[in-house]
Amino acid sequence: MKKMTKTAMTLALGLGLVTSASFAASHASVTNKAVAARHAQMQMLAYHTGILGSIAKGEMEYNSAMVDAAATNLRDLAKLDGTTMWLPGTEQGAVDGSRAKAEMWSNFPDVIAKVTDLANAADAMIGAADQAAVGAAMGAIGGSCKACHEAYRGPKT
Repeated sequence: MKKMTKTAMTLALGLGLVTSASFAASHASVTNKAVAARHAQMQMLAYHTGILGSIAKGEMEYNSAMVDAAATNLRDLAKLDGTTMWLPGTEQGAVDGSRAKAEMWSNFPDVIAKVTDLANAADAMIGAADQAAVGAAMGAIGGSCKACHEAYRGPKT
């Protein structure tokens, strides 16, 4: 009976370790995927901002359909519900590749306000009549990006 109890305890302990390791691995997988997803969101924001910036600088010809598409995409990306991507515990230093400062989760209403500023600035650009109007609207877009990055993005490591 004593040998059976020892064997049962060993099996239970082993099962517990395997279960814990599996949970940790799956959690790491989820957090790494969350960071990868928000990197993709940031790349898309940068891509559409780049189109608008190129038009504003005259590097790309003004095209109202292109401006509206890029501004609409920028607005919609800013309005994405980030609950699934911006997970607490995925700050810089906790997850490889993350540059998010831990402060963002303790001040999330400010983060939301900054992202809302970006969505509103992009929305205001929709219908820009010419290159000059695109250029004039870029200040608000760039300013909203800068405000969030200065407050909540850590340095490259």
